[in-house]
Order: sequence, then C-alpha cells, then structure tokens
Amino acid sequence: MAFATINSASPSRIIPAQIPTQIPAIEEAFAAEPALKERVYDAIRSTPQHVPLFEDIARYTSSLRIRNANAAPTTQPINDGPAAKKRKIENGNELVGTQSLADLKKHAALQFYMQDVSFVTPQRKKLTLEITAGNRYLRARNQASKEVEFGVPLDRIQHVLCLPVPEKNQRQFNFCVIPQYADGINSPPEGEPTPETLVWTINDGPAKAAFSGQGQQIGHEGGEMAESLVRRVLNENLPRVLVVRPDAQEFVSAMPEAHRKGEKAYHVKAFRGSKEGYLFFLSTGIFFGFKKPILFFAFESVDSISYTSVLQRTFNLNVVARALGSDETQEFEFSMIDQADYSGIDTYIKTHGLQDASLADARRAKRYNINGAKTEENAGADAQDAGESELQKAQRELEDQEDEEEEDYDPGSDGESEGSGSSSEEEDDDQNDEDGDGNLVADELGSEAEDVPEDEL
Repeated sequence: MAFATINSASPSRIIPAQIPTQIPAIEEAFAAEPALKERVYDAIRSTPQHVPLFEDIARYTSSLRIRNANAAPTTQPINDGPAAKKRKIENGNELVGTQSLADLKKHAALQFYMQDVSFVTPQRKKLTLEITAGNRYLRARNQASKEVEFGVPLDRIQHVLCLPVPEKNQRQFNFCVIPQYADGINSPPEGEPTPETLVWTINDGPAKAAFSGQGQQIGHEGGEMAESLVRRVLNENLPRVLVVRPDAQEFVSAMPEAHRKGEKAYHVKAFRGSKEGYLFFLSTGIFFGFKKPILFFAFESVDSISYTSVLQRTFNLNVVARALGSDETQEFEFSMIDQADYSGIDTYIKTHGLQDASLADARRAKRYNINGAKTEENAGADAQDAGESELQKAQRELEDQEDEEEEDYDPGSDGESEGSGSSSEEEDDDQNDEDGDGNLVADELGSEAEDVPEDEL
C-alpha cells in the first residue's frame, strides 16, 4: 500500500501528447548530428519525464562548443605530416581576428550566397559562400552539416584579388581575400591570432547556384558570368576595397598561356625555396601564391627590389619588405624566373618607383664577391652605356669576373704562357707580335720541325 502511494504521488510531468516535435536547445546542440538527434527524440518519446534532463544536456553541449572555440590557440601548430591535409584549418577557425567564432555563427540575414564553391584555403573542399547583411561577414558554410566553417568581417578585409588560374585547360579564376595582417609581411598585435587568406576558385561560365538573401536566383544558365557576378557582389558590399584584376598595361608575360593557345598570361612562374608558385604584378602590389603561405607585397611595404643570380636563362628577384611602422626589413627571394620576362618586370618596377637595387655596391659585392675598386670602375662604365639594360649589365659584370679569375689562375708571367687556349694568352701573344718578339715560339717550333726526318712525318 505504501509503495503504491509513493508511485501515485509522482505522476509524469509531461504526457506524450504534450511533447513538442522540435525542442530548440536540442535542435541547436545536435544540428550537426542528425542521427544522434533522432535518438534523443526517441528517448524522449519513450520517457517524456526526462525532457528537462535532455534539455540541460543539450545546453551544456552547446556551451562546451562555444567555450572550445573561444579558447583556441593563438599560434599556428607545427604539423608537417600527412595528417595536415585532413585538418580543418589552423588556429581553430580564428580567421575573424578579434571576433569570436560564436559571433561568426550568429544567425543573420543573408545578402548573398553561392553554393558549391571550391575553396582552396584555408580548407580544400566545396562550401557555400555567404555574405551576411546584419553583422557584415564573409563566411563559408558546410553544405552537409550546415555549420559555419570560417569567415572574416568585411571591414577587416584589406585586399581582394581576382586572378586567372595558370596552366589549366579550362579557364578558371581564383578569388583571394586578404584580411588585415594576413599578407605575410605585417604581423598582428601581440595576443591577437594571425588570420589566413581565403582563396576560392570560380569556373569560367554562367553562375548556376547563386542567390540573393531573399532566395531569389541571381545567377543562372545563360545569364551573368560567375566571375563577374562574384566580383560585382564583392565590390558592392566591401566598405573600402575594390576587387583587383591583372591588367596588360601593368604587366603581361612574354610567354602566352601554354594550356590555352593565344591567351595572354599574367603570371610568372617562380620558386621560393623549394616551393613552386606564381608571381602576379598588379596595380596595387605583387602577389605570390597559391600555396601557403600566400604573400602580398603592397607598394607601401616594398623597401627595394633587386635582381640576383643572373644566369643565361634565368634570374632571381629579391624583394625587401618592411612592415608598416617598423624599421626592420625582411628579404624574400624568388628564383628561377625566365629571362624572357625580365623586360616586363623591370618596366613594372620602374613605373611604380620601386627601388631597383640590383647594382647597389653592397649587394653586388655580397653576391658576386667583387672588390670595391672594381665595382666603382664598372659602375662608371655602366653610367656611360645608358642603353644597356640592368640585366645585361649584371650579366656582363659576372662574365668579367669569371675572366678575371681565369687571368689570376694563369701560371705564366711576363706575358708568356706554357699552355694554350685561354683569352689572356692570346692577348699576350698579340702584344709580343707588336714588340717584334711574337714569332719566337713559332720559330722555335719551326726549327724543331726541320730536324725531323721526312720518313718519320
């Protein structure tokens, strides 16, 4: 009797008919796990008195996610192994600078979105590109889980580039969004995470899955080209930045696009260390990509540019950059650039007043080990020959140095030589001819030849 009384005093607080089909706390906590969410609802239907418990668990799960996002490390982890390809992004999705990931994920009306966009960095996958209307973010959303993966406030974006993808049979464009402190030159203030550049690829052709914030399709088959559409939307929504494209008046490669005959190429292939990439010379600066780390040298950050390691077919380009507000400089060397592109690069550097320091005494002495007296002498000769290009002068100086080393190695003395075939020996023979003694060697050989019997010849 007592047992029955206890049970009868604890009726279920919620009957099955009162169970809602959707509980907000559970929907938010398990949005990325639909199978787990369905199991939670099954358990609630079986034991409706446990609804408050499941709601508390869901709220705690959501709080843990926000806490983990805000506590992400501010330094990039060292990860050189194969697992680096599987990670989402470095810095725990902290591409939003001082903003938290929770702010980035807040629900906001959309100004624009495009589905099936192929991102290159910071993740290599297809995502939905979004521009929010309220808190003004550019962000990428996972198309399966509907979770926001990464993004950046529009007012933190400093440069946006639209560049043709080199060496592709099908024409494509890479959009490169460079936030503040993500150019590889300027570092963020202490304690603030370093953002990353966003890069995504757009195929040449009409947009197929682009919509306005109201869900109205604004790109469709036969309509506006996808590249033009994205560029226009970015220009309309970015507060202080315009999308920059290559311009033939700035720079165009001497070698046309190899994979698409007759099409101009705006890139130059180069190496930074062992990493191969492409240099673009644009109206606002010099870009190197598309692999991490991406570099962008805005004109105001370039301290000087010089040519080094001049060979018969290639040369190196050295860019000395200075972070804004800093006295320290960094030097970046891009090697194995084809000499065919020298003229265009040199014209670009001179047009924008970038300091061409390839013939600076200190740099030339360091690279080629030329003494000061010889350097000054060569500099005077160069000043007299204004029609000679900088690259030709640097190459000629290298050849002069090699000739000088060969002369120093000559074991002969007083203009005479025991060997044959060197340019210095030929010059000494010419001097001997002028003095009347130039036939001594020939006479000596001739007398020896006369003593040889004819039957031995």
